[in-house]
Amino acid sequence: MSVLVAVTDSPEGRAALEAAANEATHLNVPLTAVNLTGADLDVSRLAAGVPVEVVLPAGGSDVDEVEQVLQAIEERSEVTRLVVGVRKRSPIGKAVLGSIAQRLILESSVPVLSVKLSDAETRS
Repeated sequence: MSVLVAVTDSPEGRAALEAAANEATHLNVPLTAVNLTGADLDVSRLAAGVPVEVVLPAGGSDVDEVEQVLQAIEERSEVTRLVVGVRKRSPIGKAVLGSIAQRLILESSVPVLSVKLSDAETRS
């Protein structure tokens, strides 16, 4: 068993990483973080004792982020849960723009834990 988290460069991505670390601690399993931020991923502030493997998406820039996360799940048969950060989108945003989280929720082969920021966190 392990937990995999898709970490985007956003407050929702950081919240998903923290929630995934808490989930891995609760389940006493390792954590894999797929780094979609385009920068180094700082895992130093996560709960101590959680083994974290940070992976860069496979396939390079020609493969979309959703496919990269789904590929990471497929390559790791021990993954039993995916964690993603979500945010509220307007009806137009839903129609025009795709959502990484929405596609992962619909296409993941493992159960998905979605993490939403509180109203106070979204205003700050």
